[in-house]
Amino acid sequence: MKLLFKLFSTFFKIGAFTIGGGYAMLPLIEREVVDENQWLTTEEFMDILAIAEVTPGPVAVNTSTYVGYKKAGLKGALFCTLGTVLPSFVIILLIVKFFWGYRGNPVVEKIFLGIRPAVAALIFSAVYKLGSKMKLSVSMIAGALLTVLAIIILDISPIIIILIAAFGSIIYFKNKEKKI
Repeated sequence: MKLLFKLFSTFFKIGAFTIGGGYAMLPLIEREVVDENQWLTTEEFMDILAIAEVTPGPVAVNTSTYVGYKKAGLKGALFCTLGTVLPSFVIILLIVKFFWGYRGNPVVEKIFLGIRPAVAALIFSAVYKLGSKMKLSVSMIAGALLTVLAIIILDISPIIIILIAAFGSIIYFKNKEKKI
């Protein structure tokens, strides 16, 4: 029961103090899960992020569910998932109940304008930290840049790109195995 409470409280804290969604949560999740509690290794964390990206649902929820399941089975998955989503649920209820009437207020609008750059910085920070831990090659960097360009310029759906990357990886590694 102590572990379940620790899992819940850790992900509740992550859910409560991270504004900007799953990607903004990644640095905090990594610090708590990998550095502070050693529930996952860096490699496991990066692998679960890849899996969390291609499965339906928010990346933070998928990641928390995986960590909970790994540490305490189904109960752990439920406690972590609840810990992640409960703060957002409560905050949205409070906003609707008490602050909805202030949505046109210039002070409130300025507050949200100030929050946006911080959220962008959190997302960039997550990308930078993850990228710096990967064993990047020139071809991987080129692939990432081509992917960004395909999404932005050619307006190709990220879903198509993920499927192409998955199948391309399968083909690449099958051919590599044959050569060995």
